Amino acid sequence: MMDFSFLRRDLLTIQIMIYFIATTLCQQFGLVVKHRKTEIFHFSRSHGFFDPLPLDLSWIGGPILYPKGTWQYLGFIFNRKLTFRQHTKFYANKALSMVKCMKMLGNSICGLLPYQKCLLYRICVLSIALYGFPLWYYNKVPLSYPLKELNEIQWQVALWIWGAFCISPSMGIKAIAGLIPIYLHLCKLSGRNQLQTAI
Repeated sequence: MMDFSFLRRDLLTIQIMIYFIATTLCQQFGLVVKHRKTEIFHFSRSHGFFDPLPLDLSWIGGPILYPKGTWQYLGFIFNRKLTFRQHTKFYANKALSMVKCMKMLGNSICGLLPYQKCLLYRICVLSIALYGFPLWYYNKVPLSYPLKELNEIQWQVALWIWGAFCISPSMGIKAIAGLIPIYLHLCKLSGRNQLQTAI
């Protein structure tokens, strides 16, 4: 069995050199790097086991940085392979909890009208569920996982709009509620987004 410990040492040395170069460049631009607030994150498309090395900053008075599995920036959740599964799952769960909270807005005697519920769905729920959709919705990307999550939200909304039973057919109740299929809604939003970037 071969010993690859020398490769790990070389990788660690390269990481330290890269960090030193990055901090030097930041200082030349007048930026101050807070070593205690620094995080490390690796992108990797490898299908096998990926074990990134921690970065030891004790030589400059910083901590030992352990690589994270996910990275959140401006509300976008990145993973190492850039599949955005955690991102879509997080915002789908957030939108689903919003739907469950909106069910308290009315009862069977006096409540919201169906068109008002549709309006709430379009304004409140869709804006949460589709936050940052250009990250994961683009040409030839596999959409089975995000569409499954979004279809579940839309089905729950359709049941809420008409007060239907859970055994109701999914496509039928969505059509009666007047909800556009989610993949067509994504196509529409994507087209608008491309027009805005072209202008």
